[in-house]
Parts: sequence; structure tokens; C-alpha cells
Amino acid sequence: MLASATILPLAACSPIGIVNALTPAGSVRREDGLAYGPMARHRLDLYRPDDLPPEAPLLVFVYGGGWRSGERGEYGFVANPLAGLGCLVAVPDYRLWPEARYPGFVEDTALAVQFMAAREPGRRLVLMGHSAGAFNAACVALDQRWGAQARVKGFIGLAGPYDFGADEVTPPEIFSGMPRILAAPDPLDRRTTPPMLLLHGEADETVRPTHSAVMAARAREAGVPVRHVTYPGMSHIGVLAAIAAPVRALGLAGGDVLGEVRAFVAQPAPSSASST
Repeated sequence: MLASATILPLAACSPIGIVNALTPAGSVRREDGLAYGPMARHRLDLYRPDDLPPEAPLLVFVYGGGWRSGERGEYGFVANPLAGLGCLVAVPDYRLWPEARYPGFVEDTALAVQFMAAREPGRRLVLMGHSAGAFNAACVALDQRWGAQARVKGFIGLAGPYDFGADEVTPPEIFSGMPRILAAPDPLDRRTTPPMLLLHGEADETVRPTHSAVMAARAREAGVPVRHVTYPGMSHIGVLAAIAAPVRALGLAGGDVLGEVRAFVAQPAPSSASST
């Protein structure tokens, strides 16, 4: 369940500007504001390491913010380390409440995936999201009805909500009073569902760790490769902050989130195992 009925925007919880300023870009170049659709929020930033080979993976990262807040420019502290793994990284904006409600933001995510898949047809596309962004990404990666699942070869969910009621979200109108919202069909279809990496902090009081545990169990039951990792003492924001270079450099990450992402991207079909 979504504890306290709210997913807090990252900007309210951490000094993003400072972390971004302290995150080295290294040999990564950013292409800003590529249009993936016709609307103002249909823009994405693309992070490309120098000398990136044509077969390198493509990571599409979808940020959170309770479907109410967020800007792609705030997430260099995530995109630069991900690009440092040897990946092309796209960070799309999507429409937010009150401009859009469900399923608008999921449709935007699917559109961004389709755009990037067409733009980079030779790359294996991994869709990754945090919090509300993990819900968007899970919908697109795990459910055929959004029209982009066939493009997605891996799904990474950080502290994602995957099964909840509209009354657990603020405001409930984001989901138009729907009694229950599921990010993925039940049961999962092993023929079309990509491998998953599900990471969650055990101290997450915003999106409870049971969300990832239940999704991992469903994947195992369907025979879908999944790795499920929980981190003792880690918070909702902590699982994302652990990717940031300054946090890792200070020994404050609390878990090797970036290492898990690196291993998953390098091995698109991880074993069906759970670890803590």
C-alpha cells in the first residue's frame, strides 16, 4: 500500500541541486529536450557516453513524484552514473496532475519508449523507474495493452507501487476514482514479460516493501526471471539516492543499488532468485 496516501516528490526530500552539482558528468554528454511527442511535456534528455558502441544498452529512466511533480533536468545525478555503466540513458518528462490523470502518464511513458526504440533500433531497451515512475514503467513493460511491451527487454523497479486503490493516492482523482489499480495483468504472461530487477528499502514508509515482494512472487509463479533485493534501513528516497556519486563516495548509499543495475543490464536474464 502507499503509506500515508502520498508519494513525496524527491525535491521535497533532498537537496537535488547540490547532489547534481557534485555529480561528475565525466565523458557523458547530454542532449536536452528531444521531442518524443506533440505536447509540451513530451520531451526527454539523452545522456550519451563518449565512444558508446552501437550495441550498448539503452536505459529509459522514469522519475517519480506522485504523478504531481518532477522535471527531467533534476535527474542528472541518476542519469550520469547510469550512463557511466556504458549505457545510453533517456530521461523523459510526462504529463502530470492536473494536466493529466491515469492513463495519460502511462501513455506518455509508452510513447517515449516507442520513440527511443525507433531512434535506437539496434539497442536492447531496459525500462527503469522509481516510485510513481516505477508504476508507469511497470505498466508499459509488463502489460501489452500500452503498445510498447515488445520493445522492452528488461524492467527495473525502484520502490514502485504496483497494486493499490485510488483512495491511497493524493488526490484520488489522479486515478479517476478507480477501485483498484494494477500495474500488470494477473497472471503474468511468461511469453511476453521481460526479466525484472526489483529493489526496495526495508524502511520505506511511502511505498511499502510488500509491493516489490508481491510482484517478485508473481513473477516467480509465472516463470519470469526476477531478482528481488531489499535493503535494511533504506528509505523510499534512499534507494534512488544510492545511485548518486556523492552519496556513494561518502559511503552513505546503504546498499549497492548501482551494482545491481550494472549486473542486470549486463545479464538481461537474471536468475529467478530473491535476496536481502
